[in-house]
Amino acid sequence: MQLKSLRMFEAVCESGSFGAAAQRLHTVQSNVTAHIKKLEDEAGVQLLMRASPVFPTPAGRTLLESARQMLQSHDQVLAMLQARQFAAGQVKGALRIGSMETTAALRLPPLLAELRRLHPDIDLELDAQPTAALLMELAAGRIDCAFINGAAPQSELQSWPVFREELVLVSGQPLTRFPSAAEFSSAVFLAFRQGCSYRQRIELLMASMGVTAVRIMELGMLDTILGCVAAGMGYALLSRSLVEAQQQRFGVHWMTLPGKSGQELAFVDTCFVTAAVQGWSPALHAFAQVLCVHPHATQAQPVALALAA
Repeated sequence: MQLKSLRMFEAVCESGSFGAAAQRLHTVQSNVTAHIKKLEDEAGVQLLMRASPVFPTPAGRTLLESARQMLQSHDQVLAMLQARQFAAGQVKGALRIGSMETTAALRLPPLLAELRRLHPDIDLELDAQPTAALLMELAAGRIDCAFINGAAPQSELQSWPVFREELVLVSGQPLTRFPSAAEFSSAVFLAFRQGCSYRQRIELLMASMGVTAVRIMELGMLDTILGCVAAGMGYALLSRSLVEAQQQRFGVHWMTLPGKSGQELAFVDTCFVTAAVQGWSPALHAFAQVLCVHPHATQAQPVALALAA
C-alpha cells in the first residue's frame, strides 16, 4: 500500500466525497478514484460505500485507523529529517561519535554535556580510537562523525578544524633541557597503537633530530601512558592542555618542542569529520550546532568554538 493512496483514502473518509478529497489534495477526482480502487484490489475487500456522503465500510474503518497512524508517523519522521533549526529537547535518535582518546578525554566532556542539556533525548555513543581506525569506521558507516588529527584525506568526507593542540614532550622527571639525540636513541616512547597521529609525530620528531631507530611501546590507553611515564618508563608526546589538566593527578613534567622543526611538528589541528552533509541526521545537526560548525563551511574555513576554551 502506498502512502499516497492511504492519504487519499483518509481524505475521502473525512470529506465524504471523491471530489472534495481531490480538491483538498490538489489533484483530479479520477486520480483519487484510481488510488482507492488500487487499495481495494490490494486488500481484496470493499473499503468505501459509494453513497452520499461516501463512508467507510467496517473493513474500511479498520484500515482508516491504521492508515492514520502510518501517515502520522511518516509526517513526523519527515518533519524531523527536514528540520534545520532545533528547539530544546525536541531532537531524538542515536549519535555515534568517534574520537581520538586525547580529544575524548579533554575536549568532548563539556560539549557532550551541553548537547545533553539541550537535547536530552539523543542517545550518545562514543568510540575512542586512533585517527586511521576512525576514518575506516566513518567510511563504513559505523560512526556518524569523528574527531581526527587534520583533515580527512578521502574526498567523500568533509572536515572542519575545531581545536588546535600543542604537542609537548612528557617525562616522569623535571626537564631542565631538551634531551639529546643520543639520549633519545636509548630511550623508549610510550604511545597509542599504530594509526595514532601523535605516534607519527614522534617518528617525525626523532627523524628531524637524526634518530634513525626509535623504540615505541604501545600501551593503548591514555591513563596507562601517563602512569607509565610518571613511573619513569619513558617519554610521551601529548597535547599540552591535556598534560596540564592531568599534571597534578600523575605528577608528570613537560617541555615544549625546540627549534623551527620542533615547532612545526608541535601544532596539530583536530578536525570534525563527517560524510556528506545531505545525509546528516537531526542528532548530528544538533551536535554541529553545539560545535558551532556551519554545515556549508569548507575545509579551508576554520571555526571558533565557544565551548572549546
